[in-house]
Amino acid sequence: MTEAVYLGVDLGTSGLRSLLVRENGNVIGSAEAACSARHPQFGWSEQDPAQWLAAFDAVMQKLRAAHPKELAALGGIGLSGHMHGATLLDSADTVLRPCILWNDTRASQQAAMLDAMPDMRAITGNIVFPGFTAPKLMWVEAHEPEIFAKTAKVLLPKDYLRLWLTGEHVSDMSDSAGTSWMDVGARAWSDKALELTHMRAEQMPRLVEGSAAGGMLRAELRGNWGISGPVVVAGGAGDNAAAACGAGCFAEGSGFVSLGTSGVLLAARDQFAPDAATAVHTFCHAVPARWYQMGVILAATDCLNWLARNLGRSAGDLATALPDAANGPGNVMFLPYLSGERTPHNNAQLRGALVGLDVADTPEQLTQAVMEGVCYALRDSLEALFVTGARLNQVLAVGGGTRSRFWLETLASTLGLPLSLPAGGEFGAALGAARLAIAASGAAGLDEIMQTPPIAETIDPRADLAERYAAGYARYRALYPALSDDSALRAG
Repeated sequence: MTEAVYLGVDLGTSGLRSLLVRENGNVIGSAEAACSARHPQFGWSEQDPAQWLAAFDAVMQKLRAAHPKELAALGGIGLSGHMHGATLLDSADTVLRPCILWNDTRASQQAAMLDAMPDMRAITGNIVFPGFTAPKLMWVEAHEPEIFAKTAKVLLPKDYLRLWLTGEHVSDMSDSAGTSWMDVGARAWSDKALELTHMRAEQMPRLVEGSAAGGMLRAELRGNWGISGPVVVAGGAGDNAAAACGAGCFAEGSGFVSLGTSGVLLAARDQFAPDAATAVHTFCHAVPARWYQMGVILAATDCLNWLARNLGRSAGDLATALPDAANGPGNVMFLPYLSGERTPHNNAQLRGALVGLDVADTPEQLTQAVMEGVCYALRDSLEALFVTGARLNQVLAVGGGTRSRFWLETLASTLGLPLSLPAGGEFGAALGAARLAIAASGAAGLDEIMQTPPIAETIDPRADLAERYAAGYARYRALYPALSDDSALRAG
């Protein structure tokens, strides 16, 4: 008998990535296909869901060409995807309008209205952010009432893929926790939250755990892709929960920090302990009876990309011009609020600043300031997590920014936490999705599947620089009131 293999699929804003693995997690192959977003008005970000289907089919055809024998033995598919998107379907499952994406801010007024309603934070465990799904539907009701009236189902992006794969309206709890329609503690849709946004329970998909079955692959698609037997489609996860599964972060005290386009500091929790006022996200994990909390900054490596673009250099060149070892805070302070901020400020209007510039400053000093500013913002997230009761003793460090040793040493010393660098190989959202597929198939138990990756090395905080970075962080925090909207109004 041929050994079953499993597919993890991660739908990102710019493309879809698939990872074909064996039951032991060893990678057989991978394939990618691009997607693109459109921005028809200021603050808008939309995507045609047809792109997701085309991208999925494209990667399956690539995998079939490269690994036909292995793909024929596919036993399970796990789905991961960007969260908060609003995919609106009519009663025939026809898409009514382009999906409104996670980084779309048009519904900021509706988000504020919903967040101010009694019980919303208590129900969901979170602030209602403009990027969440529920305020987007309030915007559609106000500005596209004919589409709102036709909406029979609202699906998150990866769950529209599932509908195509299985014919079923199903979502997992980790992804759905970011809609503002869910009672995150009870792991169920909230009738009250739905009522407040003029929605109905029948417009929501059925909920399953991410590690449970969420449908079976349609026979037609099995034939198109050369798959011989039945294939379970796991509940899957939102992208950060899937990444946590890929990194083995699902037990209390484990976590990771991601230096990607945005920045994330995530802590796994074995209890529901929200504190919405901190602007920490508290969501269901992709496995039963677990949650996770994360601080999110909207720009991390994107800040370095911004500096590189304005200096006419590549981000890689700027990063490699710095030494390998941290040397303490520079004189220039950077506040990385290029697109507003989530944790801890929840301020979509906030914008960044460079403070303390001197005529003698060089590109290297500006690069250092940008990296330090991102580290201070992540320290804000760590402090917010501490308020909720989360504790982290050591975290995995992932994302493109980890290629800079200077940035890693600065971050470890700013957070006061050792940063573990995974050895080469896969450990991201696509692997996490594949692991959920293995779990849904019943091939192995969660403790066996959700292993942490091998560690290449650990970057320890620099004890000799701790006081200097603490002082730098205090200076950073003191600058926020000067940038906040209320202060600006008072100054005017």
